[in-house]
Amino acid sequence: MTASGSKTAVEWLASVAPDPDACRWEWERNPHGVALLPAGRRWDVLILPGELGHHTLDVLARLVDRPGPVLADFGDARMGFFVPPGTAARWLGTGVRGAGRGTWIVVPYPGRTTGGVRWLVPPDGSGTLTDPTLLELAMHEAAARIARDGDNRDMGD
Repeated sequence: MTASGSKTAVEWLASVAPDPDACRWEWERNPHGVALLPAGRRWDVLILPGELGHHTLDVLARLVDRPGPVLADFGDARMGFFVPPGTAARWLGTGVRGAGRGTWIVVPYPGRTTGGVRWLVPPDGSGTLTDPTLLELAMHEAAARIARDGDNRDMGD
């Protein structure tokens, strides 16, 4: 990510904070490089189990030039896909958690590597989000791939 892209992404993310200046200050001075931001204003986050999330991101990368921002937690146990606000409240899916209005998420500074949560697809500052319909289709294809790969391992392939 370029320095100007990172600055734009920082401004976009910090705009949801109750105090954007304090958010930027925290990012710059916190040794972990993370801030706690409210979901449900400019975006919701759908949180998938790591294996499903990685396969879903692979499928999405084939469908669109650039999906919306995607976070991974420490150890890649979970991945968070940024989707339009209101999506979490309407989402029905086994094993998928939603962070929407009234919830907060840990967000790393764009372009900086931290020891915990990190960007797999950093925000570009333009407000690009993952389309929930495309995300659902990608999840179905990813789940089928995981099931197929599991069947092949069970057969000794």
